[in-house]
Amino acid sequence: MQHSAAHFQVKNGQLLGARFVPSPNFNDRPAHTEIQLVVIHNISLPPSQFGGGYIEQFFQNQLDWQAHPYFQTIEGMQVSAHLLILRSGEVLQFVNFNDRAWHAGRSSYLGKKECNDYSIGIELEGSDDQPFQSVQYAVLAQVVASLQQAYPKIQQHLAGHSDIAPGRKTDPGPYFDWHYFRELLQQKKSTHK
Repeated sequence: MQHSAAHFQVKNGQLLGARFVPSPNFNDRPAHTEIQLVVIHNISLPPSQFGGGYIEQFFQNQLDWQAHPYFQTIEGMQVSAHLLILRSGEVLQFVNFNDRAWHAGRSSYLGKKECNDYSIGIELEGSDDQPFQSVQYAVLAQVVASLQQAYPKIQQHLAGHSDIAPGRKTDPGPYFDWHYFRELLQQKKSTHK
C-alpha cells in the first residue's frame, strides 16, 4: 500500500494522516521547552530486515525477546520515537509531539544537550547498508513540511542521529540522501506558501 499522496497536518501534537499507536515510553518535556529540532533515525528489527511489525512491538514494549536472537541484545530497552515511516510510506505516530519521546539518548545539538527535551524524533524503517524507498523520502518531506508549519523554530534544524550522538550512533547512515531530501522539502515548502 503506497501512501505517497497523503496530506498531513499537526493538530494538538498529533499528526493527522498518521496511524496512532501509543507507546508507554515517553514523559513530559521540561517546562517552557520549545520544539526546535527534528532528528532523523533509521531502524530495522532484526537489523537490515524489514516488515514483521517488530518495530511497532518494540516501541510498545511488546516485543517477544525470544522471536529472534538479536532481540535478546536489546531486551528490556524502553525506547520510542514520535514517528515511524515504514518502507511502504505509511506513517505511525507513537508519542504526541507535546511529549518527550525516548529516541536520542545522550546527545547534543549546537552545544545544547539532551536533544529528547526539545526535538521530534522520526524513524525511517531502514538500515545503514541499504537505500531507502523513494516513497519514504516523499512522505518524510511532507511530514517535515507540516511540522515546520506547526513548530517554526525547526525551519533550519534537521539532524541525523549520528550528528547529535557522533561516535555512538551512525543512523540515518550513508544511504540517507540528505541533498535529495532537502530538495524535496524545499519543493513542499514552496507549494505550502
